[in-house]
Amino acid sequence: MNMILNYFIKDIGVDLGTANTLVYVKGKGIVINEPSFAAVNNKTNQVLAIGDEAKKMLGRAPSHISVIKPLINGVISDFDMATEILSHYLKRISNNPIFSYQRVVIGIPTNVTEVERKSVEDAIISAGASKVYLLEEPIAAALGARLPVNEPTSNMIVDIGGGTTEIAIISIGGTVISKSLKVAGDKFNNDIIDFIRDEFKLLIGEPTAEELKISIGSAIPLDEKLEMPIRGRDISTGLPKEVIVKNHQVKAAINKSLQQIIESIRETIEKAPPELVGDILKRGIHLCGGGSLLKGIDDLIEKNINVKTFIVDDPLTCVARGKGVAIENLEIYRNFFNAPIKPFDISL
Repeated sequence: MNMILNYFIKDIGVDLGTANTLVYVKGKGIVINEPSFAAVNNKTNQVLAIGDEAKKMLGRAPSHISVIKPLINGVISDFDMATEILSHYLKRISNNPIFSYQRVVIGIPTNVTEVERKSVEDAIISAGASKVYLLEEPIAAALGARLPVNEPTSNMIVDIGGGTTEIAIISIGGTVISKSLKVAGDKFNNDIIDFIRDEFKLLIGEPTAEELKISIGSAIPLDEKLEMPIRGRDISTGLPKEVIVKNHQVKAAINKSLQQIIESIRETIEKAPPELVGDILKRGIHLCGGGSLLKGIDDLIEKNINVKTFIVDDPLTCVARGKGVAIENLEIYRNFFNAPIKPFDISL
């Protein structure tokens, strides 16, 4: 009987991020990891592509095709496209196109409004989920990092994602203090775009800025001299132009945003109870999210905060894995969830 039920019933963890969407299926692990993009034909309203294929069109599509990121700063800004993306992935993992019962754990930033929270709930229900559990992103990140979240000791997690940086101190199964700021990977990209425009009088798009950030970007000075040629449109002539960008220039471009993250970490620690601060000094700060892959960001934070700082294993998938830990152990971590919004359930 259980085998039959398991065929139709899926427990799923969804990390609907500003930059990427990851889906974890109970018993299988992460089965989907694609960019949070959708390409739409404006003339027909037809969705042409989702995920990797849609992102490839960014900056290259004709005027009647829009490439959309349905989340901005960690919050749904285009409900219909968010639903399309979620529906696309939920259908992909369904064993039975006619009937399936999907229990979904999905994350929310710590400071979302009631309207923003409801938007997440409605989107996942509209996409086909049967039951939804909301899990705060820092809790998911801590679970993914295998931190002892239920113990009476503090764990500090900093999740630098695409749209937001989530900072939290967690103890005894709950968030003691947290802060969410709209400075993260996308802001770094915009900083680089602005710098290249001002410094070189060159217009570039987000894909080029992201490539610069990943390839030669860093939070601290590097011994190795890195540089990269980029191409864009000359502001003065309107014609194509190539320039060489050096590592220290990318570092200068994103420095202000990095300082904002550091200041928010400092403010969070300053507001924590003294005993928990002592735990943080002993256990350190744990970084995750795509932004934690920026070269030297752990060293920069450690130098400024004077607390040992670690990058968790596989930081890009940490939050999704945390939702996986939650769905693999629903009874153990049930108190972490907000109440499910659909009362109907199937007893297993």
